[in-house]
Amino acid sequence: MNPLLVRLSLYFKLIRLDKPIGILLLLWPTLIALWIASNGQPSWQHLLIFCVGTALMRSAGCAINDYADRDFDKFVKRTAERPLTSGKIKSWEALMVAGVLALISFLLILPLNTLTKQLSVIALLVAASYPYFKRFFAIPQAYLGIAFGFGIPMAFAAVNDAVPVQAWWLLLANVFWAIAYDTEYAMVDRDDDLKIGIKTSAITFGKWDVTAIMLCYFLALAIVTWCGWQWQLGWPFMAGVVVAALIAIYHYSLIKSRERASCFAAFRHNNWLGAALFAGVCLDYLI
Repeated sequence: MNPLLVRLSLYFKLIRLDKPIGILLLLWPTLIALWIASNGQPSWQHLLIFCVGTALMRSAGCAINDYADRDFDKFVKRTAERPLTSGKIKSWEALMVAGVLALISFLLILPLNTLTKQLSVIALLVAASYPYFKRFFAIPQAYLGIAFGFGIPMAFAAVNDAVPVQAWWLLLANVFWAIAYDTEYAMVDRDDDLKIGIKTSAITFGKWDVTAIMLCYFLALAIVTWCGWQWQLGWPFMAGVVVAALIAIYHYSLIKSRERASCFAAFRHNNWLGAALFAGVCLDYLI
């Protein structure tokens, strides 16, 4: 195979474009915020900017994460063969890829207002620093929730040049949702993480991990419901919340055994929980 194509395929895996679940988990809350901020009629420019920007920033975050964890991932079964950890690419290449993607993301938002640009700087700092929180922060998934949800205030800022208080509550809901789904993810690697000293919510919660996940699902959906009431959303929105709640209950059936494969399946299935909430918001504005 052409050496250039080989290199590009390694970069493709570095930024997880072969595993788009992370992009979707960022995209759903961003799209929900964009729909509400624009009263169900987002412009195609905003849709393009936020969809492409979300994919780029998540990809840049993956490259930064692998750079930060390059000396740890080799001890974790699931991550040992990642391009950087396995030595197929160099550390500087991961930083270069992250830098290029972050630069393209910034160029993408140049047409937007000053407030959105200011928030984008905060979003970049949070995303870049997240991997290092696992060294000392007991529940780094909470910090991840901020990183994964910062598209919420940015969407409101882009549309209205202001961020209402409900948007920050929606960001808090995203934090609880991220703790829930990323704890499921962390349960897959718990044994390896204990050996290498990485801190995760799955380790911090211990035997209460399943209970904590379900509590976080409840808090996330409760806050989302309150925000919907504040925005005067109706029964289609509530139908989306009910479907999301049923999905969360299904996740309980997957994670209660704490088996690796089932926990990973529950993590991936959160795409449908986010999709249900977004569908409820869309239908509400359509009807």
